[in-house]
Amino acid sequence: MPVQFEIENLHALPTREALLRLNNASARETSLLTPERFDQLIQAARVALVVPPAAALLLAFEQSDEYDGGHFLWFQRRFDKFLYVDRVVVAEEHRRHGLGRLLYASVFSRAAQLGHTCVVCEVNLEPPNSASDRFHAALGFSEVGRATIDNGAKTVRYLAVNLQQTNA
Repeated sequence: MPVQFEIENLHALPTREALLRLNNASARETSLLTPERFDQLIQAARVALVVPPAAALLLAFEQSDEYDGGHFLWFQRRFDKFLYVDRVVVAEEHRRHGLGRLLYASVFSRAAQLGHTCVVCEVNLEPPNSASDRFHAALGFSEVGRATIDNGAKTVRYLAVNLQQTNA
């Protein structure tokens, strides 16, 4: 029998140590966080989701949220209204079980409830993250820009999906 996963509100989760370890295990794709910065991001995020106990997490910010992330600021300068997915992390042992799709379906639903038609994110181009590229393309995301950061060590593709044109 397949395992059933449920999404919960990460804002309400009192202990987050296992999720911080999950995030930091994927620091190459996301970013390394201290416990203080992790809590700060969760508090500031408009949407903070978790698949308990620590199978997956997602943080997303609205254009007006108090967030200083460089990629978020890139979108803020170019888009009037959006929901920015800052990080999606799925534990290695839970990958390929649909958790990413489950989290994004919840984000798309939440974005619509908040009056958004556009969800945005970025994916590493260099170093490559081909699994994430395929995943986002399957959800209907398309490239809207690129940036090279960290003194040329990293290049990202900025992606957007119009929720009115997708069946996600």
